[in-house]
Amino acid sequence: MAVQSYKDLIVWQKSMKLVTDVYSLTKQLPKEEIYALSTQMRRAVISIPSNIAEGQKRKSPKEFCNFLSIARGSLGELETQLLICVQLNYLSEQQINNATNLCEEISKMLNALIEKISEKES
Repeated sequence: MAVQSYKDLIVWQKSMKLVTDVYSLTKQLPKEEIYALSTQMRRAVISIPSNIAEGQKRKSPKEFCNFLSIARGSLGELETQLLICVQLNYLSEQQINNATNLCEEISKMLNALIEKISEKES
């Protein structure tokens, strides 16, 4: 079955779940981080499903891969920010565990999707 919409992509669905997880985590950050780390994390996590959706809507496989790559970059940014939260003792490793596991899963899915689309182009 061909993908009719970005909403059909499991990687998009999982990245939407990651958005809700990260929003919950950022609510636990200190108030002084509202306009710094919290905002940055929210922008990064929103970028992931947004770029998957935009790329899929472009209908060009090359453009889709480009947007998936941008989503992958935002994912790396978010993972780093989660680790920073632990390093600064804002959150515990246990608190970020679900989010980091989801990041790893999404990363693998993005890599596989990029590879699959690229193979079709060759």
